[in-house]
Amino acid sequence: MSRASARARRLARLLWDAAWAAPDRHVPFAPRLGRTPRLALGVVGLVAVLVLAASADQQLVELVPSSLAWALAALQALPLLLVVSRPLAAWRLSALGLTLATFAEVGHAPTPFWPWPVSACIAFVVLVFVTAQRYGRDVAIGVDLLTAGAVLLPAVLLVDLPPVVLGVSVVAVTLVLVLGESIHSRLEAERHLEQAEQQRRAGLARQAVLEERSRIARELHDVVAHHMSMIAIQAEAAPYKEPGLTEQTRRTFTAIREASTTALTEMRRVIGLLREEDEGPERAPQPGIDGIPDMVRAARGAGMQVDLTLTGGPDRVPSVVDVSVYRIVQEALSNAGRHAPGAHVAIEVERSSGGVRIEVIDDGGASGGRAPLAPGGNGGHGLTGMRERAALLGGTLRAGRRQDGGFSVVAWLPMDGPRVRTRDGRGESSTNGFDEPEGTDGTNGSDGPAGVGPTATGLPGGGGLDALGGHVGARKAGDGHVNGQPRPDGQGEG
Repeated sequence: MSRASARARRLARLLWDAAWAAPDRHVPFAPRLGRTPRLALGVVGLVAVLVLAASADQQLVELVPSSLAWALAALQALPLLLVVSRPLAAWRLSALGLTLATFAEVGHAPTPFWPWPVSACIAFVVLVFVTAQRYGRDVAIGVDLLTAGAVLLPAVLLVDLPPVVLGVSVVAVTLVLVLGESIHSRLEAERHLEQAEQQRRAGLARQAVLEERSRIARELHDVVAHHMSMIAIQAEAAPYKEPGLTEQTRRTFTAIREASTTALTEMRRVIGLLREEDEGPERAPQPGIDGIPDMVRAARGAGMQVDLTLTGGPDRVPSVVDVSVYRIVQEALSNAGRHAPGAHVAIEVERSSGGVRIEVIDDGGASGGRAPLAPGGNGGHGLTGMRERAALLGGTLRAGRRQDGGFSVVAWLPMDGPRVRTRDGRGESSTNGFDEPEGTDGTNGSDGPAGVGPTATGLPGGGGLDALGGHVGARKAGDGHVNGQPRPDGQGEG
């Protein structure tokens, strides 16, 4: 009894929703078409609905008075005009028109047995299909039951509609509803899959950011550990180099040494937690700008066409910047080789007193096109990793397709790291969530030097690279090799 009562309540709820309670849902009307085609399609639909209404009136006028025939024809066919904005309400009006036509034809039923105009039946079937396609299973069940009980069954009782015709009509309406509901289910499944895919990509992006930050932290460990070790060694050696130090000064040096060694121990412990379970500590020293020529030679050995220009500048670059420059060039070159096979790649690294500017440009290969970028690249995480490194140093990184084909990656890494805003409002920060300084263009943080932004051809403004026609434009004094030809001063690498 409990199960039967629950089923009865659910059935009543389905009928109530279909007949009255369920709200209308907008049906997208040719969303991929332009305004003019949609307008033309709407005009054609309006004409078709008016033709159906006129046809229904011609059939009904033989059975009922002409004024009533027009009203019933309008009630049965004109709701099609509401199919886009109010499909469920349109079905309710059409069903009401068919039922009222049955009552109006009592004693005047046509022979052999069918009381409704063919055009009205066509409009009703269209509305039934759209309703099921838009609302799904529950409303479709209610529509099916109401159609059988409120539209078809009265015709059997009042105008002698044969039971076999009733059965065939119910089966036909049910099949139309099943078809519409199956399309609805498929669209819903595709929507859920798309949402799941978006969530998966967002999760992968977050994971890539975290993994890249962990990798950067492990690389910075070597840099910081070196300086901390030097502090500890100098603090321990100071009393031996200066025998006449006071006891208080000796205790100060001892405290410095102990603090340094404690910091090293804690840092190694934290870095150990950031490693994967099967990942051991890195033994090789971290690469830097000096290792870029070897990377380029390896890429050429693998068949890539790569031009490198290293522009002279400060001999001493901070270790963090040094490693980040190498990694950014590595990721950009790896992406070019993977997504634009056969492309001509031009790399430029320009050091100045303020920072390091990096340009990596490819021409997209023979077709000028380029496959979509994946999150990772050569052990890192592609654009995600490059942006994280630029953000770490308070620099900027811009990457995107070029108007004349290919892809460009342009980065600016300052020597002194990110600047922070002071209490009086002075100072500035940059990149990914930091406050923008006055005068920036709002793109990924603060501006770099002139010419950092990519343009259509060759990124002019900062010396730039010509449109990859097989050469790199002449640079100022201090440039290195250009297209494999050494400069007279011998600096740089081709």
